Amino acid sequence: MDRYVITISKEFGSLGRPIARQLSELLGIEYYDRDIVDETAKRMNLPVPVISDAEERKSGFFEMLFPLGTETAEQQKKLFDVQCDIISRLADRESCIIVGRCADYILADYPNAIHVYIYAPYEDRLANCTGPLGMKMDEAKKMITRVDKARKSYHKHFAEYSQEDPRHKDLIINSSLLGVEGTARALAAVAEIKFGAGQTRKTYGQILQL
Repeated sequence: MDRYVITISKEFGSLGRPIARQLSELLGIEYYDRDIVDETAKRMNLPVPVISDAEERKSGFFEMLFPLGTETAEQQKKLFDVQCDIISRLADRESCIIVGRCADYILADYPNAIHVYIYAPYEDRLANCTGPLGMKMDEAKKMITRVDKARKSYHKHFAEYSQEDPRHKDLIINSSLLGVEGTARALAAVAEIKFGAGQTRKTYGQILQL
């Protein structure tokens, strides 16, 4: 079986991260999320919080980091270029799942890829934030608004299309329909049909019966 990649873009509060984690266990492949931030920080000799802020507040962060008028757009592009290199190398090295970071755009021409967008209705996202994520209601509402805006801005800035644009997605799935485990199982089944993925660990039928 050839290498394959599953990219996952997600709305905040849709539980995309735990879905990716369970999917990686079902398929027996690694998933990369914060690891990309860690490696980017290491390569650029910057602390991890700096990279995280840059991703979700692309203009405000660089104004803060370079208040004396350094070429902010150039620095921002350097950060993105480093992440592009990391993501491309991961895809060339092994079958894997990559969460966020415009991976769908970076790997748009990768031959063996499935690009997924995970969303959920607003009320379900609020429930996830105040339940599994342990936030207070006011905090959850603010975080959903802030992070959604930042992620959409970041993705649109570099990819020049919205992260939920169906023209650039193979699957768009409502995580509240099946929950974390059910969504992961459904995605694993699709990956096995498409790539023969996970056959060394679980067959298609076994995935559906879990």
